[in-house]
Formats: sequence, structure tokens, C-alpha cells
Amino acid sequence: MRTASFFAGTLAAALVALPLRAQQPVSPTPPPPTIVTSGTGEARVAPDRAVIMVGVQSRAATAAAASTANATKQRAVIDTLVALGIPRNQIATMQFNVYPEMRHDPRENRETLTGYVVSNMVRIELRRIDQVGAAIDAALAKGANQVNSLNFYAENTDEPRRQALAQAVQRARADAEALARAAGGSLGEMLELSTGQLAQPIIQRDMAMARVSAVAGAATPVEPGEELVRAYVTARWRFVPAR
Repeated sequence: MRTASFFAGTLAAALVALPLRAQQPVSPTPPPPTIVTSGTGEARVAPDRAVIMVGVQSRAATAAAASTANATKQRAVIDTLVALGIPRNQIATMQFNVYPEMRHDPRENRETLTGYVVSNMVRIELRRIDQVGAAIDAALAKGANQVNSLNFYAENTDEPRRQALAQAVQRARADAEALARAAGGSLGEMLELSTGQLAQPIIQRDMAMARVSAVAGAATPVEPGEELVRAYVTARWRFVPAR
């Protein structure tokens, strides 16, 4: 009886010990050391498109008179642009404002109505850079008195952007190799690579940055120049410690 009780007690103790051992946490294998770097790349591209914001502003004693005068001039501007070969679907009205013009009388400290101002702004999309100067000159000749902006851009930036991405990856790798050497090891394989869009526009310039100058009796010269396409990447690499 004593022998049977001894074996029964030993078996019970073993069964209790098994789940206790299974519940003990196993120390995880620490992740391999890594290096994270980022890089930027650039490529140049010649713009092949342009967008101009051209407007007509008119003043008159009444809102109706100002609107009529404005409509006459803006219609002449649009018809002239179409005659230059710019399709109507590339000309769009972006803004139309009518507001009273007031004059302050400091002696009586009151505002006096002097007339009304009507402003009509159109957006002109040009798919040929050589039309920019002619379009500006034609609009001004027909009564336009506002040129608010001129933006150049490239329709297709896929290939320049890929060149910029390749340069960004090379720079990220060069920085990672320098860090690995400085840490006394070497750079292993790439573990992760991602890219993101930079905050600033890729291909765009406003009129202040373009060379546009009106000379009496001469065509307006326009120099679009070249634009920068920028790319940004972040990479993670395995770090190989020295043996």
C-alpha cells in the first residue's frame, strides 16, 4: 500500500509540474540590429504646359454698366484667344465679382458710394509653350488689365521622377554604409524601402519666378527654363556587426 501511494503521489506531482513549466515565458530572440536612412534625389525637366490667369476689371457708376463693359471686353479677349488656336474647353471662368466702390469722407466721417467694380478672371490652359507670349499680348490688346499668375509645368514627369528616385536610393545607401562602418560593422541586405511625396509642388512656378516682360510694340518674351523633380525615400537595412 505504501508503494502504491508513493507512486500515486509522484505521478500527481509530475502532472502538476508539467503545466507550470509550460506556462513559464520563453525569452524571445532579440531582433537583429538595423540601420534606417533617408535620401532625396533630383532630376530636371523642361516644362511643356502653361496656365495663365487673365482678368478684366471694369468700373462704372452702376453695377449694370460696369458688368456690360466688362462682358464686352472679356468676350473680345476670349474670342481672340480662340482665334489664336486655343480651344474653348481650355478656357474657363474662375472668378466673377461685383462690389461697390466707396470713398471715405474724413470731415463727415462717412462712406460715399462712387461706383461699382466688376472683375472677371479666366484660366487659360496652354499645351504649347510658344503660345504663352502671344496669348498674354492678345488678351492685353483686347482689354484685359490683370494677369494674376503664370504657371509652367510638365505633363509627364514619370521618367524624371524615376531618375530622382534612383538617386535618392543611392544616397540613402551611401549614408547607411557610412553609418555601418562608423559603428564597426558592415551593411547587410535591405529590409524595407518606401517613398513619399515632398510637401512642395514638383513642377510649378508662379509669374514672379518666370521671365515675363511687356515692351511697347514688341512681343512679350517668356522663358520657362527648367524645373526640378524631387523624390524622397526611406530605407531600412540589416546591420552586420564585426566578428
